[in-house]
Amino acid sequence: ADMFANEEGGPEPDWVITEREQFSDFRDLNKDGKMDKEEIQHWILPQDYDHALAEARHLVYESDVDKDQKLTKEEVLNNWNMFVGSQATNYGEDLTRNHDEL
Repeated sequence: ADMFANEEGGPEPDWVITEREQFSDFRDLNKDGKMDKEEIQHWILPQDYDHALAEARHLVYESDVDKDQKLTKEEVLNNWNMFVGSQATNYGEDLTRNHDEL
């Protein structure tokens, strides 16, 4: 679904232009027009990015209705589908365990 085939000869969609810019500015580090093993590794596992922290912040941001930086049981239950689909909760498996903080 993310593929674009310019079969009609029309203009490229904005998302294609953005992806090209992302590739040339951030992905193709050695500017050879393709991604090698090291560039792919840097893209998938960047050294300066904490995936768990980013996912946790995303879950709190999206679920914390009163913006107090704390999640109530109700806030979690109201967004249960986000938590069940999150890597941070092991795709919902961790939600079946007893937690004192809840």
